[in-house]
Amino acid sequence: MIILIEKDETIEYLTAAGQWTKNPRDGVRFAATAVALQAAKREPVGKFNIVCYIPETNQFINMDHGRGRGMPAVSVG
Repeated sequence: MIILIEKDETIEYLTAAGQWTKNPRDGVRFAATAVALQAAKREPVGKFNIVCYIPETNQFINMDHGRGRGMPAVSVG
C-alpha cells in the first residue's frame, strides 16, 4: 500500500523531484495520509487527491482531497 498525492486535473502523481508522472510507482511515497495532505497543500497545484495505491492489484482508494497553493503565475513578456 502506497500513499500518494494525485493532481486532480491530470491524474498524475507527485515525484520526489517535484515533477508529475502518470506512473504511480514513480510517485513519492508518504508514511501517512496526514503527512501527504500537509505536503500537498504546499504544492503549486489546484485540486489534489490523497490516494492509497495498491500495486499488486493496481487499485486506488481515495483517502482525502483539497487544494494546493494554486498554479504559479505565468509571465508573458
